Amino acid sequence: MTASVIAPVIPPPARTPGHARAGAGGARRLPLACFPPGGPPPADVVYGLGRIDASGRVAGRPVLTALGWRNGDRLTLTAEAGVVAAWRDPGGMITLSARPYLVIPAALRRRCGLRAGDRVLLAALPREDLLAAWPLGVVDQAIRAHGPFPGRAGGAR
Repeated sequence: MTASVIAPVIPPPARTPGHARAGAGGARRLPLACFPPGGPPPADVVYGLGRIDASGRVAGRPVLTALGWRNGDRLTLTAEAGVVAAWRDPGGMITLSARPYLVIPAALRRRCGLRAGDRVLLAALPREDLLAAWPLGVVDQAIRAHGPFPGRAGGAR
């Protein structure tokens, strides 16, 4: 029995109508991101994202590590305008466990409208020994209040 070899079928590269040819010099250049007029983000703030579990725990190893908080440290937590703030305080109501998470008490979660599964933006300010947690709904409101989302180049949406 003899088998015949079938030549591969390779289609030509597809081009969509909106794409321009790269030209002789090479590929198209991608737009570069630039810092907003306010400048780069502050170097003394460490950001992270966390999700609240059913017990009010929010994991945040990089953020807690930046603060230097350890097992047994006592913390005071407050909630104001939808933001939870925490700092070390010998008379604090919360004691950190060996695991890298912060427990937000139920009363503060209710005050801020936080539920299990909600995501929060964590911000650590090591110089001030302070941690803040913003619900992403609050972050979204702040972004939208700053101005419209940027559009595509040329104003097309």
